[in-house]
Amino acid sequence: MQSIYERIEYLIDQKGMTKKAFCEQLGISTGNLGDWKRGKSTPGTHKLIEIGSFFGVSLDWLILGRPPVDPVIREGGEDYFFELKRQFDCRLDELLPEEKTFIEEYIAFAEYRRSKRNKGKEQS
Repeated sequence: MQSIYERIEYLIDQKGMTKKAFCEQLGISTGNLGDWKRGKSTPGTHKLIEIGSFFGVSLDWLILGRPPVDPVIREGGEDYFFELKRQFDCRLDELLPEEKTFIEEYIAFAEYRRSKRNKGKEQS
């Protein structure tokens, strides 16, 4: 099974960048990247979200190596939050506590990004 690091390394290679450039662009120390490679640690939730966004891949693929359950859902869609919360509620009993926390953090992050984007539009 591929690790999160191996998927990140694959994405870096596919984008034709160096690991150093990747680290600089995302504010990751090369030491942290080395720790991820050795399996000493893994990226935190917010960093995984940044990496997924940077490369345009789903968190399902980045973390688990599998395609998302519903690839139609997009952050920019009008019904994004409704659909995500509906799916989350329907499957809530299937999730481990740390998975629930991860999803809740992701929803909060997506709402934050949307509010920042809306503020930028209001100021224009």
